[in-house]
Amino acid sequence: MSKFVLPQALKELRFHLSQTGEASVPLRKFLSVNYETLKVQSNYKLPILIRESYGVPPSLTARFEKGKEVKSSLEGLDENGIAKTLQDLLKN
Repeated sequence: MSKFVLPQALKELRFHLSQTGEASVPLRKFLSVNYETLKVQSNYKLPILIRESYGVPPSLTARFEKGKEVKSSLEGLDENGIAKTLQDLLKN
């Protein structure tokens, strides 16, 4: 069974994080472990954008059909919390 269920309506995932910020450490670890899984599940067709900028809080934005975007803050979450937030966001 797959770890994440990617809906057909999902068009893009965007992760925003700081290259050096302590708040982004769990997100960097999450991406290093789960990036390949997300790409394989989408047959390498889903754009997964990783945007790094100094001092930004970690966040996740999912873009769905018809331009609908849902953004979630990942600040203060560990890797399991990030995975749960992603799963909840994909249910929208």
